[in-house]
Amino acid sequence: QVHLVESGGGLVQAGGSLRLSCSASARTFSNVAMGWFRRAPGKDRDFVSSISYTGGGTDYADSVKGRFTISRDNAKNMVYLQMNSLKPEDTAVYYCAASKFALETSLSREYDYWGQGTQVTVSS
Repeated sequence: QVHLVESGGGLVQAGGSLRLSCSASARTFSNVAMGWFRRAPGKDRDFVSSISYTGGGTDYADSVKGRFTISRDNAKNMVYLQMNSLKPEDTAVYYCAASKFALETSLSREYDYWGQGTQVTVSS
């Protein structure tokens, strides 16, 4: 069982930055890839970014490439999402997820544990 808790969301103006954090309570944390997804109001949950178990591999949605950076600290069981140059269309609930596998993946079906989410609101 993996328990994930996100933090760091909030209200920010367009062009600003936020850093999301996800704490994982599992000794197997360092063996699996981690991901960030988001759900905007009235829309489906979308892939944002993923990182492999070592942190050596990453993947990003086209909409966030060059603006968001995912990282992890296996010693602390933490994964982060640095979000820069935020846009109003980034407004969503952001979810941290733990994969079943070791390598980064954008497929939500390959994640079996999810956090409760943290709200990010970007004002124009």
